[in-house]
Amino acid sequence: MTIPIWIYAVVVGIAVSALMAIKTGREERQLELETIEQEGEIYIKRLEQAKEMRREGEE
Repeated sequence: MTIPIWIYAVVVGIAVSALMAIKTGREERQLELETIEQEGEIYIKRLEQAKEMRREGEE
């Protein structure tokens, strides 16, 4: 019993597609974490500025 070569090609294509999906998912998660970290830093800076403005207003 011989298996046609196109079946091997389909199996290889599925494997490559799965690997690319995993790679892309990791890259997207990393990018998302970096974006969240940057937004958090901006938020902390705004809080510090507001705190400083309150201190200046009290003095």
